[in-house]
Amino acid sequence: MNKFLQLLGLAMRAGKVVSGEELVIREIRSGKAQLVILAEDAKKNTEKKVSDKCDSYNVPLLRYGARKELGNAIGKETRVVIAITDRGFARSFMKLGSK
Repeated sequence: MNKFLQLLGLAMRAGKVVSGEELVIREIRSGKAQLVILAEDAKKNTEKKVSDKCDSYNVPLLRYGARKELGNAIGKETRVVIAITDRGFARSFMKLGSK
């Protein structure tokens, strides 16, 4: 497992991860989401909905991995969209995601 996915598991254990489309959108609207991670194999409709919401609320969006990888990293089956609610974790993900 790579560092990005390990960090995602750590953030989940720390309680700084919200997953699922509707819950993530709620976190974006409330201003709690510091970063949104979207699976590269997300459906176009989901991608557009999440991307537009992130743009509207100035939340960084990072595309990374497959839905199965993201789900496994947080102990779930599959996850297409994940919000990180901690600024420190969000910065770390941005550094790892840009490599």
